[in-house]
Parts: sequence; structure tokens; C-alpha cells
Amino acid sequence: MYIVQIASECAPVIKAGGLGDVVYGLSREIDTRDHTVEVVLPKYDCMRYDHVWGMHKAYENLYVPWNGGAVHCSVDCGWVHGQLCFFIEPHSAESFFNRGKYYGEWDDQIRFAFFSKAALEFLLKSGKRPDVIHCHDWQTGLVPVMLFEIYKYHGMTTQRVCYTIHNFKHQGVWSADVLSQVGLNRESYYSSPDRLGDNNNAGSINFMKGGIVYANYVNTVSPHHAWEARFSDIGCGLQPTLEVHQDKFGGILNGLSYDVWNPETDSQLPANYGIADFENKERNKKALRERLLLEANDKPIVAFIGRLDQQKGVHQVHHGLYYSLANDAQFVLLGSASEPGLNDWFWHEKTHLNENPDCHLEIGYNEELAHLIYAAADIMIVPSNYEPCGLTQIISLKYGTVPVVRGVGGLVNTIFDVNYDTNKQPAERNGFVFFENDSFALESALGRALRLYHQKPEDFAILAKRGMDCDYSWKHPGDQYVGVYEHIRHK
Repeated sequence: MYIVQIASECAPVIKAGGLGDVVYGLSREIDTRDHTVEVVLPKYDCMRYDHVWGMHKAYENLYVPWNGGAVHCSVDCGWVHGQLCFFIEPHSAESFFNRGKYYGEWDDQIRFAFFSKAALEFLLKSGKRPDVIHCHDWQTGLVPVMLFEIYKYHGMTTQRVCYTIHNFKHQGVWSADVLSQVGLNRESYYSSPDRLGDNNNAGSINFMKGGIVYANYVNTVSPHHAWEARFSDIGCGLQPTLEVHQDKFGGILNGLSYDVWNPETDSQLPANYGIADFENKERNKKALRERLLLEANDKPIVAFIGRLDQQKGVHQVHHGLYYSLANDAQFVLLGSASEPGLNDWFWHEKTHLNENPDCHLEIGYNEELAHLIYAAADIMIVPSNYEPCGLTQIISLKYGTVPVVRGVGGLVNTIFDVNYDTNKQPAERNGFVFFENDSFALESALGRALRLYHQKPEDFAILAKRGMDCDYSWKHPGDQYVGVYEHIRHK
């Protein structure tokens, strides 16, 4: 098969979150199965050009119909760690992708409506006719709409669309006048409740809803999160739309790229290790303590890696920090806050705890340091309010760092409580899980983890090594996505 992924991110060249990891990891997995996979991306001024090899012009003069006229674009081509990618660069006064950042602009919906239009125009004009177009999140929600309503009348009649939703919170709700800019000129038709009309804002359209309505298959990134999206407020108002389209909606768990995240081969670690030489993990703990000026002692290291925002359960992170320090453990945090109030809060905590020899808060993000923390920590807390899939807990397992997670989203599909998960055999249980979103529940799970470490260190090591043996690679998700592609291309 020939698959084209259209997305706003692809790690490591463009990465703001887990979306980039998924686009890259899935593309590489499908490519290894002798299918042809190409990725179409915006050409941001701030992307990591050092991760692109052989960049060259693939299409010189692409004129994208836009707002009654046309925008001149060029398309560059290069390989991102073996994955062929195309980068669309508009030459216009709007400077759609020359903003110094990927997201967070007042006109994001306009920027990504243009990108979706340009991606389809590139496929049309360059003669590319993939079997499946796989697009992601609200940024490309208009792709299946325009494919069905415009481009099928210009020769793209057999293309099918798989649409993956990574986060229901951000849906691309915008004024309906953007439709005419991309050539969808019947505003009342597209704004109707059974098409793009937003379920909660009369007169607005919803890019993500358009993707759900028009795509041939829709999925989110774990089976449990798919259930949450349909039957709880995690769907953020799209529950009725998912109910109508339930026959083409499901959940496929994300995978992890073990060529990037593997303690046996990780070049960013002072000491590599696996199950057979698990004791080498201690050398990474020693290196982390030296780097962060933590006291060398026998205490376990509890860690948090992730964004400091409400989704990630930031108040529970704060509570876990002080609970760890009060229960004979060290605590390390690596994360950045997008909200000024949360950023100020954690900078205050950093200043307050600066002289504590058992604590270090790193406000920001450093990829090299993240690798070292995964390898050095004993316990990783993931107390999310909601978590579509989550990679932190999967990476932790691979690095022999025991996860303590809240039972939501993909965390339910990957972490099974060592004491209480009766649906799994003891040999399949790999962490600690709590369900209620309060400090007592967190203390119960984290407390059990700390007690196991202190009182039964041999059993704790067995649990850590059991996690390393779990397979959350892209192999099984790859099977599922190929199955989806085969299914929709023959519909």
C-alpha cells in the first residue's frame, strides 16, 4: 500500500508533544512492512533542520487556491532518520509557519486550514495518489472534508482517510468564514449539525468534528480513551457525534520507538543496561545525583517528567513531591508550564526547595536529561486527570522504572496493579494504579511502591525487570493500523 501521513508534527524534526512521536514511530513501523509511507508537514522556521538529511526542492511552483486567489508555495523533501518527509513552504505575507513556534498563535485555525488545503493540492498537482491518507488531530480535520467535497471531483476518487485524534480538548472551533477561504463555499451546508457545525457553539464550525464525520475510519490512541470519549466528558462535547459514527470509531494503543527509548542501546546514558545487567542502572542513578547535586544515599528516586498543566494532574504532582520527601525518598521533576500561574508556582517551589539535598526541580525540558532521569529513577508518577495514551509510563517500564499511575485513558491499557489487578496474572502486573483523583488515592499507590522498595527490595527489583520485559513497541499497533488501512481501501 501507499500511505501518506498529513500532520503538524513528526519527531524529532517537529515535536511539541506525543503527536510527533506517533507520526514518526508509526510511519517507520509501516515502512518496515514493505509499504510506502510519506509524511507531509509544514515547513516551520523553528523546526530542527539538523534532523533532516538531503533536503532539496521537490516541487517548485505550487499555487494553492486560497481566499479567492492563490498562494505560491514550494515543497522541500528530505529524510528524517530514514523517513521521507515533504515540507510545504508558503511564500506569502501571512508567514503562516514563520512564527518562531508551532502553535499558540491567534490565527492557528487559519494557518492549519491553509496547510490542509496545501497538502491536498500538493498530492493533486504532483500526481501522488495514495491508497490511504492518514491525518491527525484538529489541525488536519479539514483534509477528509475537502477530499470528499472538492478533490474527488479532480481525480482523487479512490483515496480513503484514517483520522486519528490524539487530544479531544483541542478541536479547532472557529468562525465559519474560514470555509470559503479553502473553497468550501456553501457555508450553511457545512455548518449544519450533521457536518461541521460545533455541538456547543452555534454559528461556529469544528475542524475535529469535520474529520470525524468525513473520514472513513476514526480512532483515538488507546481503547480505554475511546470509551471515555464516547461516554464521559472526556469527549469535550463530541460524544453525540461519536455516537452517530460509532461504527467507524475505535481505539488503537500508541507504540514506543524502542530504537530511541532503550536502555541497552541509549547513547545518552552513562551506563547501558538490560534485564541481565540490571545492576548497571545504579550507575545512572549516581550520575543523575552528581549532575543535580543530590545527596548520595540509599533512598529511592521518585520522578515526574511531563508538562506542568491540568491534564497531567499538576496538583497531584505537587502533593507527590512532598509525600516522597516525607517518606524517605528523593524527588526529581522535569517539566515546563504553559500557564503563567503554574510556572510561577513551581518556580516558587524550586526556590523554596533549592537547598534540599533530596530534591531537584528542573523547570523546562531537556531531552538528554529526560533519558537520564528515566534510567536513574526507581519510581515514575503519572497522576493525569486524563491521558489519551501516555508514553511516560511505557518509557518508564522499558527503563526499569516502576510506574505509579492514575487509572485513566491509555494508562489503564498499559499499567496493571501489582496488588489488586485480578484481571491479570501476577506475572503480568507491572506497576501501581490509583483511580480517585485525590491525595489519599495517590498516597495509597505511591506509599505501596515506596514500602515495597524499602521493605522488600528483591521483590521491587523483580517488578522493575518485569516492566522491562513488556512489549509496547509499534509491532501490535502496526498490525492494527495496517488492518484499518486494508479495510477502508476496499470499502
